[in-house]
Amino acid sequence: MSPIVTPRKALSGGLLDVLIRAGLVAVLVIFCMRIASPFLNLLVWSLILAITLYPLQLRLSRKLGNKDGRAALLIVLVAVGIIIVPTYLLSVAVVDSVENAMTIVKTRGFHIPPPAESIAGWPLIGQRIYDFWLQAATDITGLLQKITPQLKEATRALMGVAAGVGKGMLLFVVALLLAGVFMAYGEAGSRSALPIASRLFGPEKGLRVVALCVATVRAVAQGVIGIAFIQMLLVGVAFVLNGVPAAGLLALGVLLLGIMQLPATLITIPVIIYVLSTQGATAGNIVFAIYVFVAGLADNVLKPLLLGRGVDVPMPVILLGALGGMISGGIIGLFIGPVALAVGYQLFWQWVEDQPPHPAAGTLVQISDTPISDTP
Repeated sequence: MSPIVTPRKALSGGLLDVLIRAGLVAVLVIFCMRIASPFLNLLVWSLILAITLYPLQLRLSRKLGNKDGRAALLIVLVAVGIIIVPTYLLSVAVVDSVENAMTIVKTRGFHIPPPAESIAGWPLIGQRIYDFWLQAATDITGLLQKITPQLKEATRALMGVAAGVGKGMLLFVVALLLAGVFMAYGEAGSRSALPIASRLFGPEKGLRVVALCVATVRAVAQGVIGIAFIQMLLVGVAFVLNGVPAAGLLALGVLLLGIMQLPATLITIPVIIYVLSTQGATAGNIVFAIYVFVAGLADNVLKPLLLGRGVDVPMPVILLGALGGMISGGIIGLFIGPVALAVGYQLFWQWVEDQPPHPAAGTLVQISDTPISDTP
């Protein structure tokens, strides 16, 4: 006689089977994520670059006789050259600025003028600034010994920033190479994206989600990161040619401000004041001042041309993405953060707006066993 299987036992057995399968799937997913996590930022950045540059890839491929590989290789070589040459020039400018400062200190000495008496009358912090300045002017050795721990911490922080920038540039070049591979197989990749999105969001929404993600990535990459990079090049080249101290770091600051949607004039105007006050109002310096001031405002002209394209991403989303990405992922996270958060923002609002239709007025809504009309 066969044993009698009650519905409760069958249900518990089926639930146990589902839990075991779900547990195995979860273990596999966690294991795959641990393997891919060291390369996740690099892969995401490569995908962003590939999506952004793919329209150029298509146009260039047609001119080269539909040679996708050659077109991708040409784009990557040009992009690497655009990245490496300005970076090298800015790095040389930073080294030259440090060497010039050390030469001036060795030959002429380092003298700090005493502070004015009026500084001590400033509210709250006036006396502290006056005492610190006075000690720096009269006993610089004792002051340096006093603040040595703070100087060590600041030096470590600067070295960490420099190392992060170098690592970020290296990862950027590697990401460009991977983006070239993605673009060479872009047609197959675009065909694969639709089934994946359809599986995740449904057949009807899959194409719309893919189009939204692509449009958001291109809009943010071109309108935020692209504009910031163009502005850094315009301003940085002028700083280098004019011999502005720490031109490379100032140009990097312009890039960071641009990504965080802050005006570049926070750097360009003080530099203009410094150049005119130290070198005089010569014809060359006046041209430099006008050019740098206009270059600092170039984003106001470039944003309407490159940003938007039917995608509305608020500035706080970009700012949070840049800051959060930089904190979590370093210099590469600074670029990935705004794009990733903008895509998430757009998908969230797409989900919010895509609500099922409400029942029409006068229809019956079954809330309990008793039908209730939704009309008064």
